[in-house]
Amino acid sequence: MARWDPGAEERLKRAAVELYLERGYDNVTVTDIAERAGLTRRSYFRYFPDKREVLFAGSERLPPALAQAVLTADPNAAPLAAALDALARVGAQLAEQLGDVTQRQAVIDASPELRERERTKMAAVTEAMRDALMQRQVNAGTAELAAQLATVAFRNAFRQWIETAGQASFGSCLHTVTDELRAAVAGA
Repeated sequence: MARWDPGAEERLKRAAVELYLERGYDNVTVTDIAERAGLTRRSYFRYFPDKREVLFAGSERLPPALAQAVLTADPNAAPLAAALDALARVGAQLAEQLGDVTQRQAVIDASPELRERERTKMAAVTEAMRDALMQRQVNAGTAELAAQLATVAFRNAFRQWIETAGQASFGSCLHTVTDELRAAVAGA
């Protein structure tokens, strides 16, 4: 077996999702995933630190990407508008890279541990956007509120995008959620 097997990471991701759906997250081991992918346990750990992270690989790149997008948003944009613009740009790129995430989301939804990991990831997104807004000279309270609202919009838009199985663009889902948010704030 080659030291670095081409396609191994994707095979591990696919094997993990398949097994998690078949047996449930708690009933699958790293060894099970590696064997399903035709690899060794040791190979698994070259790509992922634990069985949870196979579902969240690359998520550490999202907060800095969003922070940078907030910083490069229109300098005259209101804080929430800057954050939503950043989400639209980065979310569209993310949606292109992810492909079909319906099964992945089903696995996360079925596990309290994975839902907690997802919340931790979203907290990092909120923090990154808040910090970027503060770098734009937005006061801390407004930056926190705008970042929290933007994160909620992002989560809802992402969920909508998953539910459409990618038939709708992420941008259109975010636009729908943004309209709903505006209506809720306006009292409509």
